[in-house]
Amino acid sequence: MRAAVTSRYGPPEVVRVEEVPDPVPGPADLLVRVHWSTVNRTDCAYRTASPWFIRSVAGWRGPRHPVGGTELAGVVEAVGADVGRFAPGDRVFAYVEGRFGAHAELALVAASAMVARVPDGVDLASAAAATEGGHYAWSFVRRCGLRSGQSVLVHGATGAIGSAAVQLLVDAGMRVTATAPTAHLDLVAGLGPERVVDWQREPLSAAGGPFDAVLDTVGTSTFAQCRPLLAPGGVYSSSELGPLGQNVPLAAIGLAQKGRRVVFPVPFADAEMTEYLRSRLESGAFRPVLDRTYVLDDVVDAYRYAGSGQKVGTVLLELAGGD
Repeated sequence: MRAAVTSRYGPPEVVRVEEVPDPVPGPADLLVRVHWSTVNRTDCAYRTASPWFIRSVAGWRGPRHPVGGTELAGVVEAVGADVGRFAPGDRVFAYVEGRFGAHAELALVAASAMVARVPDGVDLASAAAATEGGHYAWSFVRRCGLRSGQSVLVHGATGAIGSAAVQLLVDAGMRVTATAPTAHLDLVAGLGPERVVDWQREPLSAAGGPFDAVLDTVGTSTFAQCRPLLAPGGVYSSSELGPLGQNVPLAAIGLAQKGRRVVFPVPFADAEMTEYLRSRLESGAFRPVLDRTYVLDDVVDAYRYAGSGQKVGTVLLELAGGD
């Protein structure tokens, strides 16, 4: 099969498309013919091993799993002897961070991983783009203990995480304000927030408040900057570590200033998350925002664009295409 192979950490050019042996499913695995994958923020982080602690998972000297990719959707070709929930011919989508392998024509997915059948009426491209941004977005909600009726500011609502967060928060009955650049105000407004703030023309403080939570899905703010926007007891949470890695220790020590505190959104990747995202796709409450599509031979260009800071939503990688 053909796959995008990364033998060392570095810029997009370290990725090469090569012929590699077809994977062989174990007793608890699905073998999936990948129709669509994505090139996302998580993939870029593993390619560069940045931040540094990624090496503890991905390999200290070089990638432990040379075929990268975390999101996929496709059709099951075979299942292991111990797999009872899936059968050949099933349309599935999955998130395979840790095992990776989504940037290939065939991929192994553990039946115990974040994998589910694609709901009827949902195309495989959209399903492929639902897990990375979706599970990070809802992890914000679960870690911060947010609930219906609360007021939330989503900073950076054009990315995969931010655009998913806006939709999922609105669906859960929360009052959402979102920030977006000038060019994409209409796109973000269409996701359902009560208000959209142009961060290129107005400071973050223009978002108003007070908010029960500020969710920074792009990691460009700080707790000190957002604290005045929070209501007493409010929560600040960022997808990045923050200057000098401050968000992790601030969250760990439980420091609260006038009742306001930091929560680090360590992601959930469990069965509950999988079922939640599948149900939101099925209901139509969540539709991933899709940006450019690349084919496997152009995976280096896909990585360049995904890391450019210009993408909106998710960058798609087409392998087999169609449904």
